[in-house]
Amino acid sequence: MTVTLRKLAVKALTAHSSIFSTTLSAHKLWTSSSSSSSSSSPHTVIARHFSGIGNSSSISPIRSISMPDIGDGEVANSGGFEKWSNGGGLVHESAEIDSTTVVEIGAVVHSRSVLGPNVHVQSGVVVGPAVTIGQSSKIGYNVVLSNCSIGDSCVIYNGVCVGQDGFGFYVDENGNMVKKPQMLYARIGNHVEVGANTCIDRGSWRDTVIGDYSKIDNLVQIAHNVVIGKYCILCGQVGIAGSVTMGDYVTLGGRVAIRDHVFIASKVRLAALSSVTRDIKEPGDYGGFPAVPIHEWRRQVASATLLRKRNS
Repeated sequence: MTVTLRKLAVKALTAHSSIFSTTLSAHKLWTSSSSSSSSSSPHTVIARHFSGIGNSSSISPIRSISMPDIGDGEVANSGGFEKWSNGGGLVHESAEIDSTTVVEIGAVVHSRSVLGPNVHVQSGVVVGPAVTIGQSSKIGYNVVLSNCSIGDSCVIYNGVCVGQDGFGFYVDENGNMVKKPQMLYARIGNHVEVGANTCIDRGSWRDTVIGDYSKIDNLVQIAHNVVIGKYCILCGQVGIAGSVTMGDYVTLGGRVAIRDHVFIASKVRLAALSSVTRDIKEPGDYGGFPAVPIHEWRRQVASATLLRKRNS
């Protein structure tokens, strides 16, 4: 037994030494080849494929991968865009960007956009032409901003779309479906948070507006011409149709639906799954479909429950 263990230990040490020597020689070959070839072209990446460890003959030849020649501040062959030194993203030469702003690699800032101090734009973001982002705002991954302005100290989470055309069509006298012009903007106030994959459309006859300090959850739809006041809370999957006007301190529970051209007074709270079909002019709590004062809705629910029990 002792002899067998000794033989196994010797084999293990031999294999370990072979692997170590092979890896060391491969590393020396890699450093020598990369240093000699890097002097010829600063924008060529040297790639070597290791298909095995224990056999030095498994190292494939060097492959050169050409990289685009875009240095810091150098204009690429892409319509006046250049690499931003603080993060590596692409920005248009006509954009006004504070030196403290971070534009991560993979983000694009288009012409005439203005980004204030300490803004952070993460990878995958597209900032469209003439968009304004206030100081200390953070724009999450894969956000698309167009025809809009973002206030100071805002947080726009991943996948949000702001400023795209609203959903507006009509049928003309010939039976054709015609798109209504969507030519105005979306205005996001200061200290606003917009949750992931929320959509806020641009206006058609007035700007879409989100008031200061309002907080919007994930997967919320805000249609064109909607005006939301200050300090409002919109929970997940809320849907607000076009041209709704909301006051300050309004709270919408999850999956609340609001029809178009409705007015909601300040300090109104709507229970989850409620549907607003007409104006709410007095502050207070509401619920149901259609939404009514909360005590009335509770009586409706209780009456329906009693009636069901009697019939059963």
